[in-house]
Amino acid sequence: MNTHRHPADARRFAFAAAVLLSAGLAACSSTSVPMGASATTSMTAASQAALPTPVQVPAGHRVAWETVGVGQITYECRAKAGTPGAFEWVFVGPDAELRSRSGMKLGRYFGPPATWASDDGSALTGTQVGLVPAAAGNIPLQLVKANPVTGRGVLEGVSYIQRLATRGGVAPAMACGEGQTGQRQVVQYQADYIFWKPGA
Repeated sequence: MNTHRHPADARRFAFAAAVLLSAGLAACSSTSVPMGASATTSMTAASQAALPTPVQVPAGHRVAWETVGVGQITYECRAKAGTPGAFEWVFVGPDAELRSRSGMKLGRYFGPPATWASDDGSALTGTQVGLVPAAAGNIPLQLVKANPVTGRGVLEGVSYIQRLATRGGVAPAMACGEGQTGQRQVVQYQADYIFWKPGA
């Protein structure tokens, strides 16, 4: 059997291989990341420049802890403040596991008040200082200034928390009117929570 290809056959083979490779890469890039999987790589101080200014951590900080929050947000149908006869879904609070990028449980995020708690016993709350809309259907990106920590552990010394790579979590699309007042709905969401401390 002749194992030598004609030059024209070799060119056609190489072209076909290139087309298949390109198609495969395009398919991978268009595939959505399932809830519970991380869509981003590790954050660094240098990568802050790629983020919108309102959610950038001030210079002179370093990443202390990276987690992926996977859980749910509860909303309640209430009368809209200052608008008689109008109603809206109001954010009640989150309840999510904080996981490593490989999926290991590291802690919990819950509220109100919004609280990040590590399984090592350290916990903190914070005050929002920046908010930027995300893609449609996803809760906004957020920057939070951390309050003093309680307990000893990985959250000691944390000064800022970023919420990035958000997926889901927006208010329900279903009707919210006088007949639904007081009803609660739970929606699933995911977000990266990046914890920063002062230092190079």
